[in-house]
Amino acid sequence: MSGPEYFRRTAVTRLAVEDEDHERLLSMVREWKRGCQIAVNAAWGVCHTRNEVQKLAYEKLRERTSLGSQHAVLATHRAAEAIKRALERDDDAAKPEFTSPTVVYDSRTLTLFDHRNISLTTTGDRVRCRLVFPDHGYQSRYLDDDRWEPAKSTLHYRDGEFHFHLGFRRPRPDVDLPTEDATVLGVSLGVENLAVTSTARFFSGAELTHRHAEFADLREDLRETNTRSARRTLRQAGERIENFTRNTLHEVAGGIVSEAERHGCSVIAFGELEGVQEMLTEAAPFHGQAFKRLFEFVAYRAAERDITVVQVNPEYTSQRCTSCGFTHPQNRDVENNRFECLKCGSEANDDYNAAKNVGFRCIRRGPLSSRGVGAKYCALGSGRVTPDGEFVPNEELEAVGKP
Repeated sequence: MSGPEYFRRTAVTRLAVEDEDHERLLSMVREWKRGCQIAVNAAWGVCHTRNEVQKLAYEKLRERTSLGSQHAVLATHRAAEAIKRALERDDDAAKPEFTSPTVVYDSRTLTLFDHRNISLTTTGDRVRCRLVFPDHGYQSRYLDDDRWEPAKSTLHYRDGEFHFHLGFRRPRPDVDLPTEDATVLGVSLGVENLAVTSTARFFSGAELTHRHAEFADLREDLRETNTRSARRTLRQAGERIENFTRNTLHEVAGGIVSEAERHGCSVIAFGELEGVQEMLTEAAPFHGQAFKRLFEFVAYRAAERDITVVQVNPEYTSQRCTSCGFTHPQNRDVENNRFECLKCGSEANDDYNAAKNVGFRCIRRGPLSSRGVGAKYCALGSGRVTPDGEFVPNEELEAVGKP
């Protein structure tokens, strides 16, 4: 990846808008939605990358809307994102429709001043207003710290008021590579259990799978109806499932990173995402995107804590016995989520067994990344262990001052 990587955060505030500026912002919201829809209409069935949609639709937006040049670019990008998401969810996806009263801003279209004031581009004159949030709110953490710079943000209109989701970013510092005796937290991804760690912490995926199945059935029914009311209901249901998915993945990511910290791990290892998706025959289409987002959420949280996150080859991690090394497809009972070694008789939950194998794979073969990662131990709930069976219980780790 070229260029620096960033930590990103969002500060949600209310805007104190003067009466004469209220209509200017509403006009901007209406024109933004219209511009995004024009871009989608032009690109649907033709292309979906940002560059392609911008090249195809930019001039149309400049001719047919009152959006400035930078907001015309942002609208084409927003359209591209909507098309891509729709295609990822469903091969027979309906064309996105822009009805949500929001507008995307970036560093060129917003200016952040001292004393909680902000200036926003509209279809006419700029609007300057005050950010409203508690005196000691978390928002001050980013506004008062020069390390954080304004980034892509979003204006929202609801219940007669404007709110602003002010984005911030700061360069991500280089993370020192772990020492040779580092400890790895292995993570297995799945359907019934969205994630399981080598320390035997389970994160259920049952509710997420259930809600997506319900949404898929509702989507099929509403598309057959295909009325304006049905399309509106479908959009609202889509927003609800997106919010639930995002919140669930954030909670799981936070739990995984907390588990790594609790056990003194400087590496978190996942199975390589494309390989995992191919092996999970019971997975629904949305699982692939969910796994990718979960990995990204874990990666940015872990980087703040100097924890390296890697992917390793997941081949046979669900079939290999962590006790004796015997590998066979019939070791795993997929229907009952059980693992029982045909050779030594060792039994475990199959996702937990896979998580330990992911950790061992990271130690034995290293990650797929070109950067080598030194590690010796895999974290367990009771201590840490090497692939050769050298075990250090938690009691001994605590005696020498290690987590």
